[in-house]
Amino acid sequence: MLQATGAAGALGFAGCLSNVTDGGDGGSNTMELLHGWTGGDGKAAINALTDGFDEAYPDVETDYKPIGGGGNTNLNTVVANRLSQNNPPSTFAGWPGKNFQKYEGVLGDLTSVWEDEGFMDSHIQEAVDACQTDDGNFAAVPIGSHRLNCLFYSTDVVEAAGVDPNSMSSLSDLISAMDQVAANTEAVPMAQAMTAPWTTLQLFGVVLLGQEGYDSYMTFVNGEGGGDAVRSALETTGTILSNYIPSDAASSNLTQSNELIMNDEAAFIHQGNWAAGAYRTNDLTYNEDWGFVPFPGTEGMYTLHIDSFLYPTNNSGENPSPEATKKWMSYAGSLEGQQLFDPLKGCIPTRTDANPEDFGPYLAETIEDFQNAEERPPTLAHGLAVSPTAMSQMKEVITNEFTGPYNVDAAATGLLEAAQQ
Repeated sequence: MLQATGAAGALGFAGCLSNVTDGGDGGSNTMELLHGWTGGDGKAAINALTDGFDEAYPDVETDYKPIGGGGNTNLNTVVANRLSQNNPPSTFAGWPGKNFQKYEGVLGDLTSVWEDEGFMDSHIQEAVDACQTDDGNFAAVPIGSHRLNCLFYSTDVVEAAGVDPNSMSSLSDLISAMDQVAANTEAVPMAQAMTAPWTTLQLFGVVLLGQEGYDSYMTFVNGEGGGDAVRSALETTGTILSNYIPSDAASSNLTQSNELIMNDEAAFIHQGNWAAGAYRTNDLTYNEDWGFVPFPGTEGMYTLHIDSFLYPTNNSGENPSPEATKKWMSYAGSLEGQQLFDPLKGCIPTRTDANPEDFGPYLAETIEDFQNAEERPPTLAHGLAVSPTAMSQMKEVITNEFTGPYNVDAAATGLLEAAQQ
């Protein structure tokens, strides 16, 4: 993102900010929030959260700014520009973990909020760890956890095709099922968005995890090699993309591709469980209109992704509205805040005291799966498994070598080199 905007590049924000005059509003009481949830499940979820905050804190002036664009691309650009101009918002929605690296030097300390609210005891350990910077300070508060190793399906389409999704335990089973869909229905076997490279990178990641196993996946994301597994996973991913997705996938975004499931025009889609949030907001019923299974080969795993709100500062180390922003952070990490946001967004709470029954049958199952997971691998395309530099390079590899034609050797070389960053 930094390379794309020219905001700071490899030097980081700290050096860039030192020569810029203060464009912030100092100790303003107006809490300015930037986020990318502009439609569907995301819009409903953030509106529920902001309405709840406004009711709980009527004394706080707020300025909520939704910024549209697939995969948070536009949001990231605006945030980068604002930070490079020494004019940070009060907070912005983003990913914690290794994603913090691209904000080095401009994140403040929320440790007092975590301590005052008891968040270290009330949130899952993965969220506690992900929201800390290398120096041990807290720089964000989690709002929910998404699971990435999901395969959603249209119940009508799979029934018409004679496919039982629960019987699929391998990638070969999935491919056989998609062949049945193609032979027995008019539906597309798998919906796939390809206007941005992250969806293909995400698909490759789950194929690697499901086909080659947890150890091979972690070897790759840790930059320790694993070339044979990567090539094999790319070959399978290329087979899927070459034979089973819509002919107009290159011009389809995530919302459009997920609508194929909702309209019974596609059998399967691999996405994070935000897809289920869209089903819920469109009044579709779990196990009647749509269903879910772990992506074949990943049973017993929960591929972990976390959404959060980050706490930026200017070059004096101050947040534009520190007191108001900390009230927002306290609310976002509260049980009430997560109960409002998570069911509509299709994610599960990072809090350990949430009642699964408050989140509907699908998310209740997801909460149980998280609690019982044998492995919780971090997500590849969403800021937890690899550094921002590595992820940016991987997306370039996908764009240049793996959007059709699918050059397995070149893509494998590029991905392996990127993982070592």
